[in-house]
Amino acid sequence: MQTLNLDLGERSYPIHIGQGLLQQSELVTPHIRGKSAVVVSNTTVAPLYLETTQRLLMGLKHSAAILPDGESYKNLDVLNQIYTHLLENKADRKTTLIALGGGVVGDMTGYAAASYQRGINFIQIPTTLLAMVDSSVGGKTGVNHPLGKNMIGAFHQPQCVLIDTDSLNTLADRELSAGIAEIVKYGLIRDPAFLQWLDTNMDKLLARDPEALTYAIFRSCEHKAEVVAADERESGQRALLNLGHTFGHAIEAAMGYGNWLHGEAVATGMVMAAELSQQMGWLVADDVAYTRHILQRANLPVDPPAQMTGEDFTRYMSVDKKVLDGTLRLILMKSLGESIVTADFDPAALKRVLNREI
Repeated sequence: MQTLNLDLGERSYPIHIGQGLLQQSELVTPHIRGKSAVVVSNTTVAPLYLETTQRLLMGLKHSAAILPDGESYKNLDVLNQIYTHLLENKADRKTTLIALGGGVVGDMTGYAAASYQRGINFIQIPTTLLAMVDSSVGGKTGVNHPLGKNMIGAFHQPQCVLIDTDSLNTLADRELSAGIAEIVKYGLIRDPAFLQWLDTNMDKLLARDPEALTYAIFRSCEHKAEVVAADERESGQRALLNLGHTFGHAIEAAMGYGNWLHGEAVATGMVMAAELSQQMGWLVADDVAYTRHILQRANLPVDPPAQMTGEDFTRYMSVDKKVLDGTLRLILMKSLGESIVTADFDPAALKRVLNREI
């Protein structure tokens, strides 16, 4: 097992990474301050890991709220099912929520924890690669709206993050690739040496080599923890973690949540960001080609949906969370491994990228 600490003063918490961690109650119980816990999971993950997770809670009053599985259910109606379960089971301010699942479960459980009785504790136990390397760390919680992804939410940090890499053994190949997209992101925004390591070891990651996966997860969480510790509420450099997300969120919303996995949409979005960065004169053609290459090696899409027009992108991007005072900001790359948050881009160049005129 390897452990990272996300340094946020009194709200700091450990991130445990390793095999067989769901068997180790001593990693979880110190972070449950009351006498009760509620596990929130979904119909896919619960049959696989709920019983094991509940064994961690022996001696505590506990129950489980099981949600439907899929991004299309990440909404206020399904969120209300969590509140109803908490009220029916008389959960109080010392009850701890435990998110057992992927990013949808983690985000919804976190938001329920942030808002139930104005805030209770929760623990993240991510079971998808994408959740392990991104959404489970950093305290971003929320739900989608038909007009925009993650537009309703709150910052609410977990008490700990428990990453049992054994749970990746049951993950679908498509979901594994989606998680690799977020891992590649860290290389593109701030770590060119890691990017090269990923290119060299991509076959091992796709084959689920435990050593390669553990290193990739650890390095990704290390990057995420450093950025969040420096900018918890995304007033500055934390926005860099959204490389490709403004384009990607537009794809997810336009195509219907769940039709494109989040990592798939982000992969395409990162290519679009690279293309705009080239239009700005920061990247060269070989850099864009390399970005496409490493994502294609992970079996990820690199071109936007043919049916999406430039107007579609513009409509959904206009309600992105990085819009400030009506001005769209984008994360672009000055080079592979160096990124910036900027509103100072050429609108005509963006239009060419969105209309596929380059």
